[in-house]
Amino acid sequence: MADIDISTGNEPLINHENNRNKVFNRCVSHQQDELQSFRKYLRWMCVDHSSPWTAILSWTMFVVFTIVVPAISHFLLACAECDSYHSRPYDGVVQLSLSSVAAVSFLCLTRFVSKYGLRRFLFFDKLWDESETVRRNYTNQLNTSLHIVSYFVIPCFLAMSAYKIWWYASGGSQIPFLGNVILSDTVACVMELCSWLYRTTVIFLVCVLFRLICHLQILRLQDFAKLFQIDSDVGSILSEHLRIRRHLRIISHRYRSFILCLLVLVTGSQFSSLLITTKAYTEVNIYRAGELALCSMTLVTALLILLRSASKITHKAQAVTCLAAKWHVCATLESFEIADGETPTLVARNSHSNKGNDVITLAESDSDDYGDEEDDLDNNNIIPAYAFSTISFQKRQALVSYFENNRAGITVYGFTLDRGTLHTIFGLELSLVLWLLGKTIGIS
Repeated sequence: MADIDISTGNEPLINHENNRNKVFNRCVSHQQDELQSFRKYLRWMCVDHSSPWTAILSWTMFVVFTIVVPAISHFLLACAECDSYHSRPYDGVVQLSLSSVAAVSFLCLTRFVSKYGLRRFLFFDKLWDESETVRRNYTNQLNTSLHIVSYFVIPCFLAMSAYKIWWYASGGSQIPFLGNVILSDTVACVMELCSWLYRTTVIFLVCVLFRLICHLQILRLQDFAKLFQIDSDVGSILSEHLRIRRHLRIISHRYRSFILCLLVLVTGSQFSSLLITTKAYTEVNIYRAGELALCSMTLVTALLILLRSASKITHKAQAVTCLAAKWHVCATLESFEIADGETPTLVARNSHSNKGNDVITLAESDSDDYGDEEDDLDNNNIIPAYAFSTISFQKRQALVSYFENNRAGITVYGFTLDRGTLHTIFGLELSLVLWLLGKTIGIS
């Protein structure tokens, strides 16, 4: 890797002029570093482990806001003697659920960054072999990801702020305090809100990073689909697909423990909420269980971000089989019609009417109805004849058989996370959340 002038910052993180055989090592941030804003975000979140001092600060903030503050809030501010509006019978489930998921998220993020480095963890060291379109779109998606985290965190934080401010302001002297009641309640309220903000941000950050990495693989697959539109040989197609499968296997290996732990913890939290709110003579309303409902929505949303990202990349990876089969069919029909001396093919006829367009659609009038569902991987386009002019039938058939028997995707200990899995888990989690919301704010 070329030397980096930190003082001037003229060397970008992705050096497009590097030799492809060179190995990317971990490096420090500099002015033109594509990850500079992301590193600042990690330092601001106190999850930066780039130096001993920042690591100590990170672990301190983790212990304070994930363990100490929730424990003090639960044991000292339980308010068992308060009225029905200010008692918190479900606070134990809320604090335990949120802290356990936040702890798993923090430990996984710390392990990822410490073991692989931020650049390697986000696959920036692999972008030298990608097209300019993939590099540009992935860098833009990285910058967008920070905004996506805020889109999920801010509404939850505002809702929790409103609830906590009401709880402390209306509770008055009922709530345990030390010294001055106003100062004590203010400090307690601020610390609880900071704890909630810290835990939810760490949870959503890890989930959005997984979404970001999956988005890179989708960009790669879309770029890979273009190989079927040009005169490519079977060897280059197979080599590129093996490289994509290897990256998907790496992602699955890194994230499988986190996905499984999050699924178990969130489902356990939902069933615990169901059990404690269905006890006999239990009063459930927005005042007593509002925090529990907000916690459930937060955790289920984080889980669905993970599962939707995994199922989407799995769907795109498996769509390659359909694309290869269509490519093989078009090539076979073309070769037979040319050999038999029949009338011009559909591709040839359409190519004249469309003035030489490379890709011909079967029903162009309906193209607007698909929206963003169609791309180079999954569409109704006919493959142009020149894309398979030099490939024999046996090679094409062997490639299609390979795709049929080697379906790629995100897996968790051998179980593929596809759309069927997503629908099953989504139905279970959503039914539990909606039941709880129906008991608190009347949603059914």
